[in-house]
Amino acid sequence: MRSASVQEAIGNRPQAGAVLSDASGFVPLTSVAASQWRALAERAAEPNGYYLPDWEMAVNASARGRTGVSALTAWGNAAPDNTAHLTGLLPVISMWRCYKIPLPALVSADPYGTLCTPLLDRDAAEHAVAGLMIQARKAGAHALILRDVSLDGAAMKAFTAASKQAGMHPLVLQSHVRACLDATRDAEEVLREALGSKKLKELRRQRNRLAEHGAISFDVARRPADVAPAVETFLQLEASGWKAKRGTALMQDDGDAGFVRRATHALAERGQCEIVTLRAGDTPVAAAIVLRHQDRAFYFKLGVDENFAKLSPGVQLTLDLTRHLCADPAIAMADSTASPDHPMINPIWRGRLAIGDVLIPLRPRDPVVSLIRAALGLRKLVREPARRLVHFIRK
Repeated sequence: MRSASVQEAIGNRPQAGAVLSDASGFVPLTSVAASQWRALAERAAEPNGYYLPDWEMAVNASARGRTGVSALTAWGNAAPDNTAHLTGLLPVISMWRCYKIPLPALVSADPYGTLCTPLLDRDAAEHAVAGLMIQARKAGAHALILRDVSLDGAAMKAFTAASKQAGMHPLVLQSHVRACLDATRDAEEVLREALGSKKLKELRRQRNRLAEHGAISFDVARRPADVAPAVETFLQLEASGWKAKRGTALMQDDGDAGFVRRATHALAERGQCEIVTLRAGDTPVAAAIVLRHQDRAFYFKLGVDENFAKLSPGVQLTLDLTRHLCADPAIAMADSTASPDHPMINPIWRGRLAIGDVLIPLRPRDPVVSLIRAALGLRKLVREPARRLVHFIRK
């Protein structure tokens, strides 16, 4: 890499030789070359299955409320031929579109999964951050808002370091922890420690009762030819329960169903998607989509047949998935991507991953950043009572 210091790269008057985004670094997401994007994903300092090109481009094409996204990109020159290659990528939308707040900030785009960690080249992470910040500033933004990022991950460390060199610091707007699995451990040991012998005995009893409907099997679809029917099974199961009653099942919207079909097929061609299904005889009772990026798995969504609810089909599938992931030497950690208080996954996967929303100022001592922060705080203050009321009514 030919690069100046991060201070020079972020400064108001960039110096020659700094690794910057090119002149079109703030672009429609559809204009980012898939080959460059895939190459960056392979070199990413921190994995994010939801910002893999085959997933995010499918979301951007048809997912409800998530189309028409832009992207901040950063570029560097690679030796020996000095050709430009992508070193940073962050899909973004305006603050108005995200929060209905008319202030100049760009917000990480929702990839239909609760992780928006940017892709940064592991060999040039801080300079990639500098490039992304420059392009955001050129687009008229005064701040970046990173939603649902790993607070202790390599990407956030790069943003913190680059901001510090420019005399700024990120502001954590909200944070929580969610379940994750240390897949380097023995699965049976993990489950014993998490659930205890009494709970495991009860789950074995439920599994035996489930087996009265047919032999229990745990199937993993990896090849595109196998993923295509498996995703249909998943969609039907997800639409058969409470999600359908709330109108949030993927199959209830043609755009959402289309994105899932397209994304799972494309990712399966690259070994980055599995669909796991639990069956009692010929009857599927639970299914889930799992994304894979580098050494990490991402537990996207689960669908269950609620006719078997008393036998805990979702828990039974998650136990088998835990064994499956722990037996795979290519996977070191699995992110549940679940809510912080998820009643099913939290007792099983006892690891915790710190996730939060982070405000990244783009100029030192910028009063607009304080205004953005205050507006977000006021919005939360107004919405939180309403959110609690809806949650109470649903219960």
